[in-house]
Amino acid sequence: MKIERVTLREIRMPLVHFFETSFGRTTERRILLVTVEGEGLEGWGECTAGEHPFYNEESVDTAWYVIRGYCAPALLGKAITRGRDVPPMLARVRGHRMAKAAVENAVWDAEARAAQVPLWRLLGGTQREIACGVSIGIQDSVEMLLEKIETEVAAGYQRIKVKVKPGWDAGVLRRIRERWPQLTLSCDANSAYTLNDVAHLKKFDEFGLLMIEQPLWHDDIAGHARLQRELKTAICLDESILHARGAAAAVEAGACRIINIKLGRVGGFSEALETERVCREADVPNWCGGMLESGIGRAHNIAMSTLANFRLPGDVSASKRYWKEDIIEPEVTVSPRGTIIVSDEQGTGYVIKKNLIERLTVRKEEIVG
Repeated sequence: MKIERVTLREIRMPLVHFFETSFGRTTERRILLVTVEGEGLEGWGECTAGEHPFYNEESVDTAWYVIRGYCAPALLGKAITRGRDVPPMLARVRGHRMAKAAVENAVWDAEARAAQVPLWRLLGGTQREIACGVSIGIQDSVEMLLEKIETEVAAGYQRIKVKVKPGWDAGVLRRIRERWPQLTLSCDANSAYTLNDVAHLKKFDEFGLLMIEQPLWHDDIAGHARLQRELKTAICLDESILHARGAAAAVEAGACRIINIKLGRVGGFSEALETERVCREADVPNWCGGMLESGIGRAHNIAMSTLANFRLPGDVSASKRYWKEDIIEPEVTVSPRGTIIVSDEQGTGYVIKKNLIERLTVRKEEIVG
């Protein structure tokens, strides 16, 4: 299709419950949505950048600037038939992967709709039912955390991940293990530790964790390789993996045994597919990490999670865990056995609630060719 218009929308959505990590506490999401249109076709993408440049260097505001000033003009007036065509067109923009992913993924959505096929099939997915886990943030008390875990275990989720940081880690994990000895449990540090904490982190081995996610600096493959040699627990890398090359380097260095793939962090579906291939060939399992997405981003995560090497339960949980009302229908639901059944409908398989999006929109801009 020939791209005739790119529309940016910022919507505000309050979370049902606050979500706290070592970066801070989030109570409301500012979400940047991107729509590409042309020749009667339309595709939607979501930028997963946060409100602040804490998870990575991007934010909602930097992404708006980059898409409006660089990504959208690069596409306008161009005939684009595939999502894979987009990355070379945006290659002059260094970094800003979440901004570029929002645009590229919207084109993939349009491509699937044009072909009248499910997005997951277009990507080469093979799994008709994906396993789901949940990520639970730091709470005001251990008792509050245990109550939340009880709720999610009862809901059937196959893996529980808890956020940790210095002062909220080993003691908390011990309490969880005492109550649920057989629970599939992991923890996520979001780069909260250093190599000075090796002795402390080795204590985590006693809890039988599936993994410890991103314990050290976001840009330190060598440090994680040193730490992995000291730990029995598998390290999973998140913030450190920006592309397939980074995944290959991490695997070769022995810096991890598991890799989390986030669509926005790696720059979109094209790079996610390449990263999954690298990991699959190295027999390093993947799973899909979440960024508090609305239903649009969540639907894209579901499609990606159907790829063969997504062998561990991801953070793709039900809409109701985050939103009073999501912006897609039907909303994402999880079965009692902790899975999501993948839709055979064209595109993402979900309908965009455009009227709701308009009500939630606080900023909108159309860029036309």
